Amino acid sequence: MPALVASDLDRTLIYSAAALALTMPDARAPRLLCVEVHESRPLSYMTETAAQLLTDLGDAAVFVPTTTRTRKQYLRINLPGPAPTYAICANGGHILVDGVSDPDWHATVTARLADQCAPLAEVREHLLRAADPVWVRKHRVADDLFAYLVVERELLDEDWVKELAVWAENRGWTVSLQGRKIYAVPKPLTKSAAMREVARRTGADLTLAAGDSLLDADLLLAADQGWRPGHGELAETGWTAPAIRALPERGVLAGERILRELLRTVRGAA
Repeated sequence: MPALVASDLDRTLIYSAAALALTMPDARAPRLLCVEVHESRPLSYMTETAAQLLTDLGDAAVFVPTTTRTRKQYLRINLPGPAPTYAICANGGHILVDGVSDPDWHATVTARLADQCAPLAEVREHLLRAADPVWVRKHRVADDLFAYLVVERELLDEDWVKELAVWAENRGWTVSLQGRKIYAVPKPLTKSAAMREVARRTGADLTLAAGDSLLDADLLLAADQGWRPGHGELAETGWTAPAIRALPERGVLAGERILRELLRTVRGAA
């Protein structure tokens, strides 16, 4: 039976220039591979060593990129290794099969959201009304499933984020601050539910996961084993669980370490 590896992408396996955390002397910095271009500009990277580890992992397990990105945002990433048959986008709102969203899964998710939490329109209206234009740069809706703000982090009032989280909690939504983005996501919209569905379809008897943010916590808890890097929301709050390994590495080298751990575990289970 195959092993399934469901991993978050941004700030877990791939990194923007601002998130690389290259703290070593320049001459000792790792060689980097660009894996995403947006509007003709390089956007996301991994180390060349990580690229080879991901290629090996794709040959040894069912690798499932698992991201809060929309389908459009995910499809501009060019990961090394075998093209994944399955990918999870929009925080579990879409399961892509060979790049195409599975309509039955999406219908199941949208019905669950309509039944269990406040509508997206109410949350978006609150964000538009309550957020301060001084630090908001963009308002966005992702695949008609959730909303997020792009902000100037140094100007952001952190207490506002806490107040938003309380407001959202009472309406069946959750809030996550990741880099320059504040996400408001319905609680029933989870990466873990989508991972379980892919595991069912593939017959996987071992599930492994990795992630750095609050929106990855349910994914990590649903897997047989999980890893988180030394940066991100989960690290900042000291979040952990019995089957979760908290790694010390930060930045792009954390992505390399995570892939090494995943590959070692998959090979050990074979």
